[in-house]
Amino acid sequence: MTVTDTLPQAPAAIQTGLDFDAVLRTYEAVSRVLPETPAWSYPLLNAEAGVDVTVKHENVQPTGAFKVRGGVALMAALSPEERRRGVVTASTGNHAQSLAWAGARSEVPVTVVVPVGAPARKVAAVRALGARVVVEGETMCESLAHAEALSLAEGMRMVSPGDEPAIVLGHATVYLELFRRHPGLEAVYAPVGSGSGAAGACLVRDVLAPGCRVIGVQSSAAPAAHRAWTSGEPATVHSRTRVAGLAVGASFALTQSVLGRSLNDFILVDDDAIQGAVGLLATHAHTLAEGAGAASLAGLMTDPTRQGHCAIVCTGGNADDHELAGISTGSVVGTDATLNC
Repeated sequence: MTVTDTLPQAPAAIQTGLDFDAVLRTYEAVSRVLPETPAWSYPLLNAEAGVDVTVKHENVQPTGAFKVRGGVALMAALSPEERRRGVVTASTGNHAQSLAWAGARSEVPVTVVVPVGAPARKVAAVRALGARVVVEGETMCESLAHAEALSLAEGMRMVSPGDEPAIVLGHATVYLELFRRHPGLEAVYAPVGSGSGAAGACLVRDVLAPGCRVIGVQSSAAPAAHRAWTSGEPATVHSRTRVAGLAVGASFALTQSVLGRSLNDFILVDDDAIQGAVGLLATHAHTLAEGAGAASLAGLMTDPTRQGHCAIVCTGGNADDHELAGISTGSVVGTDATLNC
C-alpha cells in the first residue's frame, strides 16, 4: 500500500507569515528547548565527493530527526485554548514523534491517527512519547481525513504534516544555525518530502547568504514536490519509494509557495542512490542516517555542478531494518515504503 491520494492543501489564508523575522522569533522558542546541533566535515567524505562537505547532524535530536524543531515551534505558537484542547495529526513517522515529544514537554495533549498496518515499532514509539494513538484508515490520506473529523468532533487543533507555518519556521532554524556558522557556503542540498525543510532553507538563505544555492533532493519514485516545482501546479503521484521519510504522494501548497520562488534547483535521485548515501555516511562520516537523512548526500553526489564548500543536512537517523541491512551488506534491501506522511 502506498500514498496515492491527494493530501489536503493549504487555504490561501495561511500562506503568509513565512519570513526571516519570523524565523528569528521561532528560534528564540526552539533554542530554549533544543541545543544547537553540530556541523562537521569529514576528510574521507570530502575526498569521495571531490568538494568540501559540511554535514549538519540533526540525527542527534532527541527524537532522532530535525522535525522535533517543528513540533517545539508549533507548541510555542499555540494559544492557551489550543493548548488546553490539544492537537491532532496523522503520521507514522518523524512528524508524529516530533509532536508527541514536544507535546509531552509542553503539557499539550497530542493525538496521532495512524493507518491500519502501520509499523508496530513506530506506533509504539509514538505511544511511548505520551501521545494518544488512534488506528484508522487504509491509507495515510484516509487517516488524515479521520484526524480532521476528530479535530471537529473533539475541538482539537488539526496539524497538517506540510501546510503548517509554525512547523516550516521551526524547520528553518536548522539552516539559521548552519548559515550562521558557515557563512561561505556555495550550495546547500536539502531533502524534500513535504518540502518544509527546503522551504525553511530558502527563507534563511535569502537573507543570510543570497549567493548560496539551495538545491532540493527528492526520490524519483515519489516526485510530487518536484513535479509541482517544475509545473507550477499542485501535483499528486503514485509513491513507490522505499524511503519512508520521502514517501509523500502530493505536493503541499504552503511549502511550494516558497520553493517555487526561491529554490535554485531540484534533483531527483533513485532509491539505490539514497541507500548508497546511507552507506557512505556510515563508512565515511561515522553517521547513522535513515534514507531521508541521506538523500541530500545522494543529491550532492549525483550533481555534476557541485563545487566549492557545500553542506548537507542529515535530517534523521531513524534507519529502518531494511536500511540497516543495506549498510551491513552493501546491498539495496527493502520494499515500497507505505503509509508515511
